[in-house]
Amino acid sequence: MTLIKFIEIMAILVGAFSGFIEARRKRMDLVGVFTVAFITAFGGGTLRDILLDKRPLFWVTHQEYAILIFVLALVASPLIRTLRQIVSERLIVIADAVGLGLFSIAGVSAALDAGMPIFIASMMGVITGIFGGVLRDIVCNEVPMVFRDGKPYAICAFLGNWLFLIMRKYDAPPDFALWSSALFISGLRLLSWRFDMRMGR
Repeated sequence: MTLIKFIEIMAILVGAFSGFIEARRKRMDLVGVFTVAFITAFGGGTLRDILLDKRPLFWVTHQEYAILIFVLALVASPLIRTLRQIVSERLIVIADAVGLGLFSIAGVSAALDAGMPIFIASMMGVITGIFGGVLRDIVCNEVPMVFRDGKPYAICAFLGNWLFLIMRKYDAPPDFALWSSALFISGLRLLSWRFDMRMGR
């Protein structure tokens, strides 16, 4: 397994987890839990593949990803219902931040592999990082977190993508570039939330 595929799988799992949490907060049934987890895990990557004109979509090529989300929905739904008292906004933010970092770096890497210019690649990383969460919140009848909390979100992904591109340009070890950029994005997002950093509000 390549490192980027491993990161993609980790991103899918984290994205699905945030979908599970939000769906249970909204008291959805099993179908709702699976649907919200599915669109959270695959929404950003699907839009990225459509924009890159990449067919078939990544989760169609790897049906095991969809099967994994289905199995996890069966397991996670009763588990999260049992642990509902610890499910909070804080847990959603943490899962969302980790997913943002992993998805963004997977997205910028996929765009570079498709031969995109570096600015477009950085934007593809942002799209991959944020769009699953946007769809999750819309389906759950919430204003998407990226638009409502006023704290850096897409900007964190954008800056982290450029950190990755710079390290790649100067021949940093690939593993280090991938993980450190993802960690930078997640850490910056969590710091902005923890210290209530706001933009234009």
